[in-house]
Amino acid sequence: MSYEGSCHCGAVAFEVDAPVPTQAMSCNCSHCRRKGFLLSFVPEGQFTLKQGQDQLRSYFFHAHKIEHMFCATCGTQSFARGAMPDGTPMRAVNVRCVPSIDLDALQIKRVDGASF
Repeated sequence: MSYEGSCHCGAVAFEVDAPVPTQAMSCNCSHCRRKGFLLSFVPEGQFTLKQGQDQLRSYFFHAHKIEHMFCATCGTQSFARGAMPDGTPMRAVNVRCVPSIDLDALQIKRVDGASF
């Protein structure tokens, strides 16, 4: 199974080779809170950027460990690059950018990122 997502204008598009997530993380850090992210984490090997590499821009903050990627045209941040606590490369997918996901059906895990 797989699912697809994109930025608002469609310039950046991706596919994840994994089942559609049933849960997502909601973080209250200054960045996630302002942007309203709902995130699902997948291993780097399950994520394929289908188009838009040339449209991506990076944003780093706090410890500069996560590369927040956004579309230069519409500003949507559909995913981020980083590593799991054990060092495994991962992608943090903003499930709000995946039209096939029923956001109301997701189990939301709340994370107190403001306290990190």
